[in-house]
Amino acid sequence: MTETILSERTDPAVLSPAKAAALLADAPWTRMVTIGDSVAAGVREPVPGYRDMSWADRVEEALRAVAPDFTARNLGRRDLVAAQIAAEQLEPALAFGPDLAIVVAGGNDMLRRHFDVDEVRRELASMVSAFRAAGADVVTIGLLDITVAGLGPPRYREVMSTRTRQLNALAADIAADHGACHVVNPPDHPVAADPGIYSGDQLHLNARGHAFAAANTIRAMAGYLASA
Repeated sequence: MTETILSERTDPAVLSPAKAAALLADAPWTRMVTIGDSVAAGVREPVPGYRDMSWADRVEEALRAVAPDFTARNLGRRDLVAAQIAAEQLEPALAFGPDLAIVVAGGNDMLRRHFDVDEVRRELASMVSAFRAAGADVVTIGLLDITVAGLGPPRYREVMSTRTRQLNALAADIAADHGACHVVNPPDHPVAADPGIYSGDQLHLNARGHAFAAANTIRAMAGYLASA
């Protein structure tokens, strides 16, 4: 049996640039800012057959295709916890004057010995509410559960899975409370269980994983626009 080698053109979980732009054809946004940790920053490894672009780069590409005057700024930096993201990135992000803000926080908090769910909830809510008060639409991101793909130290997989789902639930709750868009990266999706979407560190997505995450994000944003 011949193994199928995926590429962007054949991967059913990936959106082509044209399809991504079509989904966001009615988007009103012209200034997008992304804040957060390594997920926001787009840490990844290249994969043959896939463009070496982060999920945020792909969202920017789709929006730029429908709004020629579109501009974006990504302030994401790896290794930051939610409180550091709020302290270091929120002010310059607001100063940019965005009409769309993507907020990714909590991933490093949940990797600590003690995961302070209440603190992450407060910090994430403060960031989302600040952008909303400034008139920006906001997108929060649900993280993939790496344990579904058999990754992570075996003795920590149960707690990692629980914490990932806790983080995603609180991000979804905050989005709902503030009229924001929450992106669900579903753990039951077949691609989520494929270790081939991750980098060698078995924590961050590779270029294929970023293409998959971008498709989920763009579909969620399109749904948010349709329901507005």
